[in-house]
Amino acid sequence: MALPLGPYASPDWPASQKAGPAWRPLREVLTAIYQATTGGQRDEVQLNLKAQEILNLTGEQQAPTVTFADGDPLGQQLNQFVAGLDSGAAAQWVPLLQLWQKATAGQPSAKLRKELDAATAAVGPAAVREQGCTWLQLLASMPVVERAHVHDYGNGSVYNYTSWDFLTDANMVVAKGLVWTMQTLADAGVLAQLTALAAKCFRKIPGKGPLAAGLGNACLLALSQNGLPGVAALARVRSKIRQTNTQETIARYIAQESEKLGVSPAEIEDMAVPDFGLENGRLEEEFNDYRATLTLTDGKAEVQWQKAGKFLKSAPAALKATHADELKELKAAQTQAQQTYTTQRDRLDRSFVEERRIPWPWFEQYYFQHGLMSILAHPLIWRLYRPDGTTQDALFQDDAWQNAHGRPVPAPTADTQLQLWHPVLASTDEVLAWRQLLEEKQLRQPLKQAFREVYLLTPPEERTRTYSNRMAAHILKQHQFNSLAKLRGWRYRLLGAYDKGYDSETASLPLPTHDLQAEFWVSEVYADGEWNDTGIYNYVSTDQVRFTRGTEPVPLPEVPPLAFSEVMRDVDLFVGVASVGNDPQWRDNGGLAQFRNYWESYSFGDLSEVAKTRKLALQRLVPRLKIGKVSEIKGNFLVVKGHRHVYKIHLGSGNILMEPNDQYLCIVPDRSGKSAAAADVFLPFEGDAVLSIILSKALLLMDDDKITDETILRQL
Repeated sequence: MALPLGPYASPDWPASQKAGPAWRPLREVLTAIYQATTGGQRDEVQLNLKAQEILNLTGEQQAPTVTFADGDPLGQQLNQFVAGLDSGAAAQWVPLLQLWQKATAGQPSAKLRKELDAATAAVGPAAVREQGCTWLQLLASMPVVERAHVHDYGNGSVYNYTSWDFLTDANMVVAKGLVWTMQTLADAGVLAQLTALAAKCFRKIPGKGPLAAGLGNACLLALSQNGLPGVAALARVRSKIRQTNTQETIARYIAQESEKLGVSPAEIEDMAVPDFGLENGRLEEEFNDYRATLTLTDGKAEVQWQKAGKFLKSAPAALKATHADELKELKAAQTQAQQTYTTQRDRLDRSFVEERRIPWPWFEQYYFQHGLMSILAHPLIWRLYRPDGTTQDALFQDDAWQNAHGRPVPAPTADTQLQLWHPVLASTDEVLAWRQLLEEKQLRQPLKQAFREVYLLTPPEERTRTYSNRMAAHILKQHQFNSLAKLRGWRYRLLGAYDKGYDSETASLPLPTHDLQAEFWVSEVYADGEWNDTGIYNYVSTDQVRFTRGTEPVPLPEVPPLAFSEVMRDVDLFVGVASVGNDPQWRDNGGLAQFRNYWESYSFGDLSEVAKTRKLALQRLVPRLKIGKVSEIKGNFLVVKGHRHVYKIHLGSGNILMEPNDQYLCIVPDRSGKSAAAADVFLPFEGDAVLSIILSKALLLMDDDKITDETILRQL
């Protein structure tokens, strides 16, 4: 409905006349509109804001200044804040808060950016930063409330659905304005809050997608405008985001920043890694008579407290009152160091396929001498490309570069380049020598390198020429496969019943170093009821792996061996984790009847390359453990002699058969991967969850006469 405001809406009209008798009826109408449009619906925001602006022109004390929808904690806190302002503070804060209600676009316009900066300057940047941090913390910690709804159509039909409540539509806009304002005020604390909020906003909500994509994108934009610290934050948050388009947005932001500095995206990510004050993974802080030591050990950031050389269990209570801010900073450093270590470890693990060569001066600054990256770089093997064209493989231990036999090699010089070593680059003898050296030195690598699985071209693949069927004919849980694919940098779109008849899709991985793209083909598994409420299929079946350049398939023998091996390793990981054959309850819970034979063959069949590596580790481990007296490796199984039965634990799936009739035994493991069985056992590479599960099951079954779990006892 058009509102005939006439000249009364003009900001140039004298305030005395707008407050006069002719103005009052119109003010009453506008006040009614203003009050009726504060419910939080996005389509009401512009009308509410316009009424608010006109009412504020009257200059009357009783006229509203700024009001927020009170349907969520943010709006409630903002209203309380405004109500508590005196007239002087209100004159400074209200213009800024009103601008936040205009943040309806994807990015701030140049005009709005200028207005936000001017309004921030009027309040004072320090005051806005301090108060803004309070509201950012509120947004990051606000619960997402799950609500069940029932809609009765009145004809006997009932629809049940669930909603996840976070922010009202109007306050989602306000939160975006807050983030845009904090963009130019960001210090380390603000960047940490924006990172946490971004991760929360892209949390996947069933049936909806990201929790708050618009607000999350505002956080990413703010991070991208804060130089190297912002790039470091983007790198940390990228590992927590599963949406392909959002990952591409982050990659674009990093590329833009790298172009500004004239370096590659990989180099800018190197430059952006903070060291948190660590030296060789260690930081010591003195607090009066107390000493706190932050260390990164085996991928975990831990703080140990001492007083007069005596270790304490936790931070001293006395310091919580006298050094609260310093303790908060130390805790933040611990959390962020842990997150950064994990992010950089995963980045290195994905970087094999890039075959990147790093000049020694750069490597020395950003890896070798870096307080955090050195913890990752030192235990890894590097191929040194010498200026004379020769190469040497070495790792740095005991203050010297050593080869696979523990003998010293010349240190890198300024014109040496280093590449992350991969076993496909070496002979079998050299790989075995590296493995033996790691075991002798009890050196645990942060990622699988010397023990990394290698996938070489097979005769069937040479015959098929342009595709591999090695990973075909498996049944995967689609959502689990999707999550794994995104973690490894693959692009994939979930298959659903709405796909206009499409019955196949590909997960793809760009390989820009070789101008290639890897494709893993999958098809929907169509069965009655086997999709979720949003129409996404529960299962997919696997098909070919191909490599393409442009639109043309590339013959497999022409694919570089390292790229081929890493792509096949990823696909093996997808199958090895997401296959229904790994689910011990799948058969008993119904599963898909037509795929029972597949479940049986996968659960207890041939070993994948990952499982073969696990077998090698267990052959070394089992004789040294408590289970060694009653266990042995036979074929594809760890065979355990209990008091009631003899058990065969499959080395691939971890599923169990009982002799003599191969009766299936269902034991659901702790999927956290934490196992007392493996906690004190040396492994030359970080974590293998299935290995831990196998060991914990073996420990349980060797003393099967002590089992008290009724679910297990009924099966024995």
